[in-house]
Order: sequence, then C-alpha cells, then structure tokens
Amino acid sequence: MTALAKMHVAKRELGLDDDTYRAVLVRVTGKRSSKDMSERERQAVIDEFVRQGFKPASTRRGKAARPLSGPYAKKAQALWKDLWNLGAVEDRRDSALLAFVNRQTGIERTEWILDAADGRAIIEALKSWCAREGVEWLVPRGLWRGFVAQDGYKVARAQYRKSNPDDENMSGFWHEVSRVLQRPVISEKPTDAEWITVMNEFGKRIRAGKAGV
Repeated sequence: MTALAKMHVAKRELGLDDDTYRAVLVRVTGKRSSKDMSERERQAVIDEFVRQGFKPASTRRGKAARPLSGPYAKKAQALWKDLWNLGAVEDRRDSALLAFVNRQTGIERTEWILDAADGRAIIEALKSWCAREGVEWLVPRGLWRGFVAQDGYKVARAQYRKSNPDDENMSGFWHEVSRVLQRPVISEKPTDAEWITVMNEFGKRIRAGKAGV
C-alpha cells in the first residue's frame, strides 16, 4: 500500500473530518494537500497518525472490514474511541462498536440505523458511558465558546483525572498538555486535531497503568 493510500486509511480509521485531517497535514508539513507532498513528508504524516492511534498493519491481512457508514457512524466511532482512551473498553475496533450497537438496538450495522430515535439512543448511551468515566459534557453558562466547549478538552480532563487522582485541583493538566504537544498552550489553546493527539497519548498512559506497566 502506498503512503498516500495509508494516509486516507488513517483518516478513515481515526474518524477525522476533512478540516481536522488537513489541520494535521499543515501542522506536520505546512501543506494542505497530500498530492503536493514528497514521500518523506507523507511518511511524516503517517508517523503522526500512528502517534494518534493509527495501526497500519491492523487490517492488512485478508479481506478488509467494511467501513462504517450512516448519519450516526462518525459520532459513534468518535465516542467509542473516547471510551477506549478512557480505559473503559478494551477493543477499539469497529466490530466491537457494532456489537454494542446491536446490544442497544438489535441493529447490526450503522447504515441500517434510519430511525432518528435509534440514532439518538446510541449516541446518548455512548455519551452517558463517557460521563460515568468522568467526562463533563455540560459547559458552564457563559463559557460555551472556545476550548471549554471542545469535546477533546472535556475528554482529556477526564483522562487526566484518572491518571492523576492526587491532583485534585488539576494544577498539572495544562503542563501535561503542553508536554504532549511540545509547545506552549497558554495563549494558543489546542485545536481539535491537537486534542486528538493529547487524548491518544493520555489514553496510552491509562492503558499502561491498567496493565501495570
């Protein structure tokens, strides 16, 4: 598989929309289009996607799994990935998400969820599960704009609490975010793409802690 093909597979498997995907390209190479990149630059982008949780060899044998589709698929995948990074689920694959969807609705594929009530039920069930893991979805009145409203920020805070239970005031949170991103975050808060990087790194720490590493 070419580097260009791997980049598009990574985009799909990480559940990135076009804006988030291109933000990663620009941050790594300064270019918005993979077609304008050298092979070395494409590999650098792939390396960044691997850092975010992409596993290039995970589905390369045999017939590839059919990607999820439907109006609720991307949001469900993003929330399932959040749960994986929170240490709440052990299997991040779409097949595990589909098993959850089937248990909730009796429907086997996301593209078959045509009733809005079923779609909302899946998304709310996943969000409620995240809330039980410490994610505070509700934004305080007057703070609905900016980074406080970003889902990545909310999940990363819950992850930090899990990994640092003694830091009751979250005093080290932004320091750790800065370390992961390798840049100051006081004046320029993380983008949605950067929050994905932070969540994946925090997720590795949570899983390592559960494994006793």
